[in-house]
Amino acid sequence: MTGLVPGSRPALPSIAAWLENPWPFAEHNPVRIEESTEDGKYVVRAELPGFDPEHISVTTHNGLLSITAEREARETAEGRSEFYYGTFGRTITLPAGADPAKVKATYSDGILEISMPVSEHPQDKRVKIQVTND
Repeated sequence: MTGLVPGSRPALPSIAAWLENPWPFAEHNPVRIEESTEDGKYVVRAELPGFDPEHISVTTHNGLLSITAEREARETAEGRSEFYYGTFGRTITLPAGADPAKVKATYSDGILEISMPVSEHPQDKRVKIQVTND
C-alpha cells in the first residue's frame, strides 16, 4: 500500500457512518440535514441537489417540521443509473420556543434552508389548580 506510515493501519469507516447508512436493512434516504440555532433563529438546512423546487414541500404541524421532495425517474432505453428516484422525506421535532407561524424557506444551489424565530427562554405557564370539595 502506498501513502501509509510504516506500522499504521488504513482508516476504518466510523461507526456513525455505518449507522447512518442502514443498507441492506432499510431504504437509503438521500435527504441529509443539519440543524442549528443562530441569532435567535432555528435553522434547518437540507441537501436536495437535483430536486425541482416545485416538487419540494415544507410543512409544520404539532411541533414537527416535515420536508418532502420528489424526483421522477427518466426513462432511457439503455444505460445505468445510481440516482435515487421517488418521494423522500424527513420529519424533525421543533425545539421549544420555535415559532412555526413565522417559518421561511429558501432553495439555492441544491440546499433548502428553513428558518423560524426561536425564543431563548420559552415562556412557561403556571397552571392554577382549581380545588373542588365533593
